[in-house]
Amino acid sequence: MAPLTRPPAAVLQEPDGRPPDNLGRAVGYMLLAAAVLPGINACAKYLGEYSVIQITWARYAGHFAFMIVLFAPSNGLGILRSSRPKLQLLRSALHCGSAVLTITALGMVSLPTVTAISFLSPLIVTMLAPMLLGERLTLDRALAVAVGFAAALIIVRPGFGDQNLAMVLLLGNALCSANVQILSRRLAAHDRALTSNTYMVVIGFVLMSLPLPFVWRNPADMQDVIAFLLIGIFGGIGHYFLVSAYEQAPASFVSPFNYAQIVAATILGYVIFGQLPDLWTWVGAALITASGIYLLLRERRRGRA
Repeated sequence: MAPLTRPPAAVLQEPDGRPPDNLGRAVGYMLLAAAVLPGINACAKYLGEYSVIQITWARYAGHFAFMIVLFAPSNGLGILRSSRPKLQLLRSALHCGSAVLTITALGMVSLPTVTAISFLSPLIVTMLAPMLLGERLTLDRALAVAVGFAAALIIVRPGFGDQNLAMVLLLGNALCSANVQILSRRLAAHDRALTSNTYMVVIGFVLMSLPLPFVWRNPADMQDVIAFLLIGIFGGIGHYFLVSAYEQAPASFVSPFNYAQIVAATILGYVIFGQLPDLWTWVGAALITASGIYLLLRERRRGRA
């Protein structure tokens, strides 16, 4: 049988005029995002002696600077032009709340734990979809969600003290993140991804700037200065790779590769903090990953049908 070949570039176009999917490039972008994004939490955990507000502000400030340098020259103020500004504000505030909850929880649990439980958000989207998106919750979807939440309990194993508070914070983060994803779906039909990301960064920067003078503390040494700079750089570069991945291929294809963040977070946790997940954390992370990938693959099959 003759080998399969791609047609000339001139005819490579989707029926709706979009450029064709580039699966290899999409995977590359997603793996780069998965390698870079855990650096945000690593820097936040390293800076744990500072106020959560100051750390979150640095995360948004660096990302804001990245957006200005990369996109403002070619887009100007048009980058903020939205047909759904109220939804953009709500989405951005939820993202900021998610960041605050995550950074607070990082002072109580390890990097891999925070990363693994953050992946509950796609399962929460599935659970909320019937109410907010009008999608049907089938039995297999409900079971995947139940397995994911059981896995979160396996990871955290709530008992007393910080573990219970960490569980509440991480579930709050996952809930905020899920609503961000749902609003992203709604906004995708009206605004560019670049506009949504810009709103997210600008609103987060403004919200954290308001209380910043009351909690500001000068960095103690050059290492802390570098960590404050890197947290924003990691945010800007990581989200750029993430958006680029979704522009190159369908989410149902490329999203499973995002679970590589758990591996990257484990490596960073060991190298920087000398922490390694125990057996039950690995079991819980594997179950959350399996549940999320199952839902993604199911959506992919449904899309084909």
